[in-house]
Amino acid sequence: MAQKDNRARSLARLAAVQALYQMEATSAGVETVILEFEAHRLGGDLDGVGIHEADSTLFGELVRGVVGAQRRIDPFIERQLAEKWTLSRLDATARAILRAGVYEMTMRPETPFKVVIDEYVEIANAFFGGPEPQFINAVLDAAARETRSDEFAQGA
Repeated sequence: MAQKDNRARSLARLAAVQALYQMEATSAGVETVILEFEAHRLGGDLDGVGIHEADSTLFGELVRGVVGAQRRIDPFIERQLAEKWTLSRLDATARAILRAGVYEMTMRPETPFKVVIDEYVEIANAFFGGPEPQFINAVLDAAARETRSDEFAQGA
């Protein structure tokens, strides 16, 4: 049962990244995109991955949460970028992954930081073959060090 729950959460994270990307690409509102995903996508496949088992509660929490906390999340991500780089210069998919990962790292302390990092690096690996997964790992690692210093010190 735990493995099925883990898969459902992993699929919810993947769907949330896709929804955040879609919102940015189309300027659609959060509730519109959530309803579309719940009605049409969470019941089928997303980019060839069956996401019918996705945890719809976690999916909705992640998408709404990222949108609600974006003004706090984006400056954190920008602090991790090389000098003269801005968040807008990053690939839209990388932005969506980082936003979801930083949100979950900072706002969902019940999820161990190692799980958050592993999950979003895995998503990055599904989309990118270059240095992006390592960069995403570094940003999420920095988020863990900053926001979960006690947990990080115990498990690093």
